[in-house]
Amino acid sequence: MPIYVTRGRYSPESIKNLVAKPEDRTASVKKLVEATGAKLLSFYVTLGRYDFLLITEAPSAKEASAFILGAASAGAVTDVETSEAFTGAEAHQVFAAAGKAAGMYKLPGK
Repeated sequence: MPIYVTRGRYSPESIKNLVAKPEDRTASVKKLVEATGAKLLSFYVTLGRYDFLLITEAPSAKEASAFILGAASAGAVTDVETSEAFTGAEAHQVFAAAGKAAGMYKLPGK
């Protein structure tokens, strides 16, 4: 199943609430992810541009997008970015397919 990496920021209200009443959000995040048919592999709170990072496994980008849209619609998170991740073997297949396609591509005007 595809792996997705999601990064984002807590909304100002979420940060205010977490500072006032600290809690481990892992169980809540897991419940949200599983409600869309995906599986939470890892959840981290991070420093820097993003406040959190999730690694999930989902049947498709639809499920990987649904859980984070659910959190965003509640006003809990902002600046969300999700990327599909590939193993080395999967990347090899992608590059091999790209090599075949590149040989068939004709530049515009040529």
